[in-house]
Amino acid sequence: MGSEPPSSPQVVEDGGEEDEEELSGGEEADLRSSSGRGSLLTRRGITLRVLLKDGLVEPGDGVLAIHYLGKNFIGDLLNDGKIRWVETGQIFNSPSAWATHCKRLVNPAKKSGCGWASVRYRGQKLVQYKTTWLHKYQPSADMSLVSEEDDDEDEEEGKTAVQADEKNKNSKPGLNDLMVSRRTDRERIPVRYCTLGTRDAARDPHTLVELSAFSAINRFQPFNVAVSSNVLLLMDFHCHLTTSEVVGYLGGRWDTNTQLLTVLRAFPCRTRLADRDSASAVEEEICQNLFMRGLSLVGWYHSHPRGPALPSLQDIDSQMDHQLRLQGSNNGFQPCLGIICGPYYHGNQGVASTITPFWVVPPPEQRPNDHGIPVAVEVTYVQDNFLTSDVLNEMMLLVDYYRTAPDIVQFTQYWCPDTTMMDKIKGSLSCHAPKDQAYSQILEHVYSQLMNIH
Repeated sequence: MGSEPPSSPQVVEDGGEEDEEELSGGEEADLRSSSGRGSLLTRRGITLRVLLKDGLVEPGDGVLAIHYLGKNFIGDLLNDGKIRWVETGQIFNSPSAWATHCKRLVNPAKKSGCGWASVRYRGQKLVQYKTTWLHKYQPSADMSLVSEEDDDEDEEEGKTAVQADEKNKNSKPGLNDLMVSRRTDRERIPVRYCTLGTRDAARDPHTLVELSAFSAINRFQPFNVAVSSNVLLLMDFHCHLTTSEVVGYLGGRWDTNTQLLTVLRAFPCRTRLADRDSASAVEEEICQNLFMRGLSLVGWYHSHPRGPALPSLQDIDSQMDHQLRLQGSNNGFQPCLGIICGPYYHGNQGVASTITPFWVVPPPEQRPNDHGIPVAVEVTYVQDNFLTSDVLNEMMLLVDYYRTAPDIVQFTQYWCPDTTMMDKIKGSLSCHAPKDQAYSQILEHVYSQLMNIH
């Protein structure tokens, strides 16, 4: 779901009066070793690169955020201490440069960005990390060198930031460094379909679109759907394993007499989305597995790891393409079900993932250049009484595949103050698993393999 940065991103250096100077390695060492108010101990002296080298912050996708006049800006912290703005892929040398740029987009009269007080790392202002650094390496330093930046803290910052601070006050002490941030997710506000209009090449293909109901477009759902709980369990497990988007296929049967689509098996794609070389081999293996089990391809699923389980414009086009392909050349009707799983979206209710089945209705004939209409599909979930060996084997294959992945979820970290990531996946999968205690023990073995990765 995340947008790809440009191959040669623009580096923005304009940070106003507060932009940090680049320090050499020797100067950084002097900065850490000097005592008192040395000549290097200025607001410009402590950079993100210093904080990275001393382990106070870590590089990561979507870990930086600015909230300003109701607008949210999300950034990636790079290994060299620079910031990549997620929306455009632009590279900024410092928090002040990024903050100034973003704020001027909203308020052209803004002269400086007050970057360290405006930019948040995993929900906390960067100026707090600067203060921590000074307490650790410069205990006798004048804290006014830090606090004067905070004096200009923007009263314009949105309620989101204020609410985040209130939430932190109620958090258990000691968990802040471990807890996975739920506030710096790459938020994309869904839009209503009626606001889209004709296709526009300038529109972000990752724009999320709210689902319509069939009744809202004066139609009936043209088919019924039944989904096995084992399908949900395997799909949910797959989506929980990595912070990157995953994809898989759905196998089942289509009964033309009863107009019932039965989804019986999930087939996770054990490949990276960008790895086109191995994708064809993986898909061929899935086709063979479908054939061996007497099943047909009836749909696909993918994850929005940290965002709402709603289709993007790109998802809508992909779903329409799948529907046309499954329909075949004989013009016979066979539905293709799309499912989106949102495991780590902070808007989910409790620990359970949000799972959204959807379908796309073609645009009206008089508006052929419009996007297809994404609609919610009503589904009957059928509880399986046992876990098949196929499902358990596939779960272990997924564990082995992601074992060395750089983006595997750290299950010892915290999802929220009282819930680890392991608790999160267990709680979500318990919604689909058979209630028999014997199967719970089998799943515990799978979970233990995940914990052993770390």
